Amino acid sequence: MKPSWLQCRKVTGAGGLGGPLPGPPQARGAGPARRAYVAPGPRGALGGRGCRALSVGGGGEYRTHFAASVADPERFWGKAAEQISWYRPWTKTLENRHPSTSWFVEGMLNICYNAIDRHIENGKGDKIAIIYDSPVTNTKATITYKEVLEQVSKLAGVLVKHGVQKGDTVVIYMPMIPQAIYTMLACARIGAIHSLIFGGFASKELSTRIDHARPKVVVTASFGIEPGRKVEYMPLLEEALRIGQHKPDKVLIYNRPNMETVPLAPGRDLDWDEEMAKAQSHDCVPVLSEHPLYILYTSGTTGLPKGVVRPTGGYAVMLNWTMSSIYGLQPGEVWWAASDLGWVVGHSYICYGPLLHGNTTVLYEGKPVGTPDAGAYFRVLAEHGVAALFTAPTAIRAIRQQDPGAALGKQYSLTRFKTLFVAGERCDVETLEWSKKVFRVPVLDHWWQTETGSPITASCIGLGNSKTPPPGQAGKCVPGYNVMILDDNMQKLKARCLGNIVVKLPLPPGAFSGLWKNQEAFKHLYFEKFPGYYDTMDAGYMDEEGYLYVMSRVDDVINVAGHRISAGAIEESVLSHGTVADCAVVGKEDPLKGHVPLALCVLKKGINTTEEQVLEEIVKHVRQSIGPVAAFRNAVFVKQLPKTRSGKIPRSALSALVNGKPYKVTPTIEDPSIFRHIEDVLKQGS
Repeated sequence: MKPSWLQCRKVTGAGGLGGPLPGPPQARGAGPARRAYVAPGPRGALGGRGCRALSVGGGGEYRTHFAASVADPERFWGKAAEQISWYRPWTKTLENRHPSTSWFVEGMLNICYNAIDRHIENGKGDKIAIIYDSPVTNTKATITYKEVLEQVSKLAGVLVKHGVQKGDTVVIYMPMIPQAIYTMLACARIGAIHSLIFGGFASKELSTRIDHARPKVVVTASFGIEPGRKVEYMPLLEEALRIGQHKPDKVLIYNRPNMETVPLAPGRDLDWDEEMAKAQSHDCVPVLSEHPLYILYTSGTTGLPKGVVRPTGGYAVMLNWTMSSIYGLQPGEVWWAASDLGWVVGHSYICYGPLLHGNTTVLYEGKPVGTPDAGAYFRVLAEHGVAALFTAPTAIRAIRQQDPGAALGKQYSLTRFKTLFVAGERCDVETLEWSKKVFRVPVLDHWWQTETGSPITASCIGLGNSKTPPPGQAGKCVPGYNVMILDDNMQKLKARCLGNIVVKLPLPPGAFSGLWKNQEAFKHLYFEKFPGYYDTMDAGYMDEEGYLYVMSRVDDVINVAGHRISAGAIEESVLSHGTVADCAVVGKEDPLKGHVPLALCVLKKGINTTEEQVLEEIVKHVRQSIGPVAAFRNAVFVKQLPKTRSGKIPRSALSALVNGKPYKVTPTIEDPSIFRHIEDVLKQGS
């Protein structure tokens, strides 16, 4: 349905996101007139909108679970926690420590025991825990729960032997190999706090994180393997330690097979194989529920690094619950999260979630295209009998761009494949529909953040939610997440009005408990703007049925002559045109309108029309789907868009670039040279 530009009347209040539609834009200097983006849908919906107020339709089981999670969260999550093994029961299920929430107070557990040992004790030791598939090294391996335990318990012994104790930090700087998962679990086994940093991360950023986390030990590998090249890790690590302040006691190095051996620095470096050969196994160490499991550094940092702290107990409970309730999996089924261990998806759904639930997790050291081709995902799904896949929309777009008809995938039989989940960025409708067509399974978008550690909204198919939700949505509120749409004055917005996405406190189990060594920033960034709520810093709207539509980050809303336009809405409109494979929309400064949207577009292969013709068509298309108020008239055509390893587009850097301002290329960008290419294209067009 075509978007409607309607008046977004709030329950009360005025101004900011969701402000009432004013008269004509005021003269310059009089202050901006405000309009809000009103999404497609029926006219005249009234009333405040949040999960509690909306019809949370779908399966009756979902409605029951959501209502229970809001009405009595202690009872709801206390029951879920019974699926986890505890050394000591909790004395209090929930304790509000504003702004954070403590779950399962005084309870003691060990997440490694729950992920590995208890399955073996229940007779599942010979079940496959990890399938390692590495097209970049032509290696495949299946690893049982017993084999994982042997490696993890010995590695835990190595860490303890070299002085690591409960509460110490360990930095993990490794590629996508089983040894990275072993190290995560070994740290958890002894109560050490791991901080996993992308293998191949630049020395400066690596140094900053090491200085902030102050690890007793750094665990690394000799090389990472990218398509067509090797990445030497030790020179990067050595430079990071040289320029940084903190010096770890030891560096444990895993030398990858069939490659050169890295020389050891006497007195500091340890060889993985030598240490494991003489290691003594170490038992699990009980920790309190609130004990930090890991520190995960995330983007958006200024000053001190932004290290998200994950509490152990609530995380174990939530992840175990999500595997069945959200993703609809039974223990023993094969699950594949096609992400990197360095992202929160890798922590939650390559390592901990599937192993807690007794699933087989696929660890894939490769790319959606180029290892060797766009048929790679289909091969992995077929070869390993994957039941459900979790990936980013950008991976699907890359496959589609290389192989629009999915011809390479047609040779594979996906008989066990049931569901495709996408997250990490907005999934445009065009990509969603193409995915349904070629994979022939339900494709479900959902939304979450590094801070939450698991989904905020989703189609909870294990609770009976629909597998065919409306296009463009990111699901309904996951039980425990009472999402609201507010304007800048904390007034609730009616359905289909763009506003700030917030979550009414308390946050459910598994959400972050703070920022490492920076609790003041924790309070300021997430809880001060909207007291009583967690500020997601995302903008979006809800429909009348309770589906959430996440449009963009709040700072990606473009103000065009007083009209607040979602960059995500324009991107979706552009991508729905048949010629465009990928798109990013940013605000370009304009002396008359303040800003106008500029689209950076990647054309599909085999397009015969000229760029001028394509531009004319997509401008017309956007005017029809959003309206002339978007003032969309400009696009540039580039060979590729810059992406992070998780597939996100760095819009703030692109916005600075197109406006001729200094911009920062973060170390997670896969190909920084694309920025220079875009600069050249913009210069040619100026």
